[in-house]
Amino acid sequence: MQFGVFTVGDVTVDPTTGREPTEAERIKAMVTIALKAEEVGLDVFATGEHHNPPFVPSSPTTMLGYIAARTERLLLSTATTLITTNDPVKIAEDYAMLQHLADGRVDLMMGRGNTGPVYPWFGQDIRNGIPLAIENYDLLRRLWREDVVDWKGRFRTPLQSFTSTPRPLDGVPPFVWHGSIRSPEIAEQAAYYGDGFFANHIFWPAEHTRRMVELYRQRFAHYGHGTADQAIVGLGGQVFMRRNSQDAVREFRPYFDNAPVYGHGPSLEEFTAQTPLTVGSPQQVIDRTLGFREYVGDYQRQLFLLDHAGLPLKTVLEQLDILGEEVVPVLRKEFESLRPAHVPVAPTHASLRAAQAAADGETPAGDLAGTGAEAGQ
Repeated sequence: MQFGVFTVGDVTVDPTTGREPTEAERIKAMVTIALKAEEVGLDVFATGEHHNPPFVPSSPTTMLGYIAARTERLLLSTATTLITTNDPVKIAEDYAMLQHLADGRVDLMMGRGNTGPVYPWFGQDIRNGIPLAIENYDLLRRLWREDVVDWKGRFRTPLQSFTSTPRPLDGVPPFVWHGSIRSPEIAEQAAYYGDGFFANHIFWPAEHTRRMVELYRQRFAHYGHGTADQAIVGLGGQVFMRRNSQDAVREFRPYFDNAPVYGHGPSLEEFTAQTPLTVGSPQQVIDRTLGFREYVGDYQRQLFLLDHAGLPLKTVLEQLDILGEEVVPVLRKEFESLRPAHVPVAPTHASLRAAQAAADGETPAGDLAGTGAEAGQ
């Protein structure tokens, strides 16, 4: 199972000091967090994509390419790649280039984002959100899998004898997750292609996540990609930890109460009871996270949101130390002991390359699963 962190890259005032980081400080902090994630033994770092304040990650491949040059094992991903407003041709080329630079340590998560105004900024209409996601992704898949593409659709100019360059590394496109908070159409899309489904798992109660994942699993099996429990599922999550749970609650409360997303709404106690947010000791985070399996089944990727709501970098790095030293080793062992042998682990470039070779009759597939550490092999 893969464990990692994702960031939305918000520039938020620290409510305990009144200080707001500069954009440069926030961008460099995200890089520092990625490097720390590898240092403490995590598998994945994922960045969001936003084109409006107070967020800074408008160019994920630029950041991930820089991180790739400074890491050796870390799998680089996105918490959202805007399939609705980005040109599929540009996505195909940018992420294939990143694949080559990172020696295959790349996958990405398609999403529609949650900022309505972004659509007209990029010449689109938010009312076409779902049709854009469907058409653009279909084209993206063809660009990665066909050397020469002739294509005509509704939302962009036609392509005639077009070749996207560079071609995917080893002829194997990056693995794709489809991320969603509430849209069953996206779960359906992920299932149709046999791709991964990533449930946001931040703002909604467990029952909502259970229904979305169950739909994806049912449709994954319907389309003949395997049994329902072999579908590839990822979850988000939020945690804040201290050795003593009371200290964690006391320290995190001002950040929660003033957070742009959920501040000035439900109390911290109400929100932690109704959503996966866990504020407490490392053992409480372990117990809560293991409990996710009870309503989504065996899953392949767990990403935590740590750097938000104005938390200073020093505190985030402390959280990463706790996560890597005390929490994730236990979660790895426990989840692995519970996973049935027929349930796959998360795909990597190595496993996808082996599967492609087996399909082409070049070599026995063997174990087609891989770990984060094998992503670039």
